[in-house]
Amino acid sequence: MSPLREQYVGLLTLRGYAQRTHESYIAAVAALAGHYKRSPASLSDEEIRGYLIGLHHRGLSFSSINVAVSALRLFYGQVLKRPMEDLKELLPRSARVTRRPGVYAREELKKLFADGCRSAAQRTFLMTVYGAGLRLNEACHLKVKNIESGRMMLRVEQGKGRKDRYTILSPWLLEELRGYYRRQRPGVWLFPARRDGDAPMVDGTAQRIFYRSLARAGLPNRGGIHSLRHSFATHLLEDGVDLLTLKMLLGHSHFSTTAAYLHVSRRQLQAVRSPLDQILDDPR
Repeated sequence: MSPLREQYVGLLTLRGYAQRTHESYIAAVAALAGHYKRSPASLSDEEIRGYLIGLHHRGLSFSSINVAVSALRLFYGQVLKRPMEDLKELLPRSARVTRRPGVYAREELKKLFADGCRSAAQRTFLMTVYGAGLRLNEACHLKVKNIESGRMMLRVEQGKGRKDRYTILSPWLLEELRGYYRRQRPGVWLFPARRDGDAPMVDGTAQRIFYRSLARAGLPNRGGIHSLRHSFATHLLEDGVDLLTLKMLLGHSHFSTTAAYLHVSRRQLQAVRSPLDQILDDPR
């Protein structure tokens, strides 16, 4: 490990960044160095700016670009001691583009689970993501002990923002998980890595399961595996679950994040009557 990398790893550790952020930040700085095949300390402002422009040209999402920007700002600001004002100009954040979450209809999800999954293990994994409204990394890092059947709850440890929370455990999902456990006998991790049973499933494997299942079921891609979480939230809203409960189940820090799902609940919008109807329906 180079001295610069060692300093950066130590900085991330001391600041208490979540493991996922830790890995993403190190990968972002390594990608910059790998692009030019030189130490990032030797790169000019023009080279750094050119690399960032290249990320935009590759069509990366605003969130992926902003992770790279944050990682590079931290590296150059804290490790190489460059003024933050200069870095904000050199490494501007990407403007966020607001998109409505992609949502699958309930019949489409039935088709995904029944026709798209090649094995019962794959079906169980995707059903867990949707049935509990999990983020991808949360699903991959579930442990067997997180299934609390007595309370019909599923515990999420160290989710986004390093927060623990509980979400619902469907009776149907519980039976699916019991059958999966009898067949697979997982150890600590509920969904272990394919080649190493002592490690959790990696995100890339989970993504491949989802995309291949979509293709076999003949369904469109509506935003990756995260669309299952969006579908969970939207369907609960359609069933009348209040925003506070939904916020807790999803593990959101702010109501504004949860409120975004109000824009995709078409059934609720269609059920609302205009006050004009009430006036004209009044027999008086």
